[in-house]
Amino acid sequence: MSTYHLSEEVYLTRLINADRDAFAYFYEKYSSALHQKLNKMVKISEVADELLQDVFLKLWIKKDTIDTSKPFKAWLYTIAQNTVYDYYRKLAQDKKMQDHLIHTFATFYNQTEDYIYNKERAAVLNEAIEQLPPQRREIFRLCKLEEKSYKEVAEQLNISVSTVSNQLVHATKAVKDHVFFHSKDFLVFVIALYLKN
Repeated sequence: MSTYHLSEEVYLTRLINADRDAFAYFYEKYSSALHQKLNKMVKISEVADELLQDVFLKLWIKKDTIDTSKPFKAWLYTIAQNTVYDYYRKLAQDKKMQDHLIHTFATFYNQTEDYIYNKERAAVLNEAIEQLPPQRREIFRLCKLEEKSYKEVAEQLNISVSTVSNQLVHATKAVKDHVFFHSKDFLVFVIALYLKN
């Protein structure tokens, strides 16, 4: 093993023990290349500057989780990639941006419900369902997941069929929006859209 690698291992150990000089070493070593990578992904230098600071802040916060037996650079770049995804995800939560994206990806957004219920999106779907108000959540589960009729659900919950129908419309839209705006496919589309600009 070369002295260079020994040196980085030493600095890694020091970083894990909250050594600020070790942190400065890694910042100096990787910040320039990381900034170039971030800038390519977001196309705005000022945003890349902010994301770079976020990456190194996360490095400091997560220093206890560093595995010295694994490549540090790959670990750091994974943090950077996730930071960019978080940036685009937050950007997509803006209402005007959501409307624009739904219009831009109308065909994708209006796909059949097979997309929503695809097993690859199970975690996001469950997250979306859990965020619904209690009654709306129960109606969605009974109608969509257990495939019960409006009448059966109305009788089971002691409410009117029209209430079931109305609540299901709202629930389905909320679930669809959540799955759309939180799927990996969507992130890829958003990033592709911005990189074209």
